[in-house]
Amino acid sequence: MKSKTISEQYLGLQTDLHKNPNYGMASLSFAPIVADLIRLSNSQTVSDYGAGKQRLLEGLQKEGISNLTYLPYDPVFPEYGSPKPADLVCCIDVLEHIEPEMLDAVLRELAEITVKLGFFSVHMGPAEKKLADGRNAHLIQQPSSWWLRKICEHFNVLQLESHGAMGRGFWIIVEKI
Repeated sequence: MKSKTISEQYLGLQTDLHKNPNYGMASLSFAPIVADLIRLSNSQTVSDYGAGKQRLLEGLQKEGISNLTYLPYDPVFPEYGSPKPADLVCCIDVLEHIEPEMLDAVLRELAEITVKLGFFSVHMGPAEKKLADGRNAHLIQQPSSWWLRKICEHFNVLQLESHGAMGRGFWIIVEKI
């Protein structure tokens, strides 16, 4: 049986937050790195886990990536369908938004769909946006050392870089164990 990755209540809160046109812009910042990774790994398929409004696809097209199968997944957009396996799985500024009790299930799901590599970015501090219930939109605010322990339960780390895009964070390239 598949583990639950989001509660109905939180799905409603995220659906409200996605109505903001400025919510989910981070993928555009990371598209150049993802484009380079696609070229270097010869990835033919990309799964965008937490795709939101599919801004990663927009950014990849601006980077000249066109001959690619793009597989979006986001529970807020049921029309995308379920998460699908891909050569490269991207999860850009999503993990910090996951309900803490669901994080292990999400990481397991990411590992299940990763064929070659994963590219994940994580913001470590508070978000500028709030949920309708008053909580900060970043439900998990932990340092990279905390995240690494979690991620390394499912993946081998190939590269980790700190960044200052929209606040303190890091991005990581992983392969499935």
